[in-house]
Amino acid sequence: VIMEGIFFYSGFVMMLSFQRQNRLPGSGEQFQYILRDETMHMNFGIDVINQIKIENPDLWTPAVKEKSTELIRKAVDLEIAYAKDTMPRGILGLNAGMFEDYVGYVADRRLEKIGLPKVYNASNPFPWMSEILDLKKEKNFFETRVTEYQTGGALNWD
Repeated sequence: VIMEGIFFYSGFVMMLSFQRQNRLPGSGEQFQYILRDETMHMNFGIDVINQIKIENPDLWTPAVKEKSTELIRKAVDLEIAYAKDTMPRGILGLNAGMFEDYVGYVADRRLEKIGLPKVYNASNPFPWMSEILDLKKEKNFFETRVTEYQTGGALNWD
């Protein structure tokens, strides 16, 4: 829930935003594969937590709920610090404040999935990320062809 469900999301949004702007399209596609993989791991973790709650309801105590929320809050703080470090002045239409809202929004979704109340009540400044996350991308990396390729000497950075 924390590693695959909260950490990395600032980086995912940055790279996928660049891809949406037709910048770094190959890297953006690789990030889509990584995001799909991390989402599967996260969903597995959520399923494990929820199954443990079903099989051992006595373990889901107020203290465990409070500690779980505290850990998620700490993860959000760390991910926001990462966003501020990587974008102190913003970049290509993105800024750290947007990421603060987004990470809070993501954390609230994770909290709800394991039966805990929202903490941030943040809105999603990147609604297009929901489309990417909710779509079932069935493309297999090993079955696709490279469609854009440049050698290092042919790159134009202007």
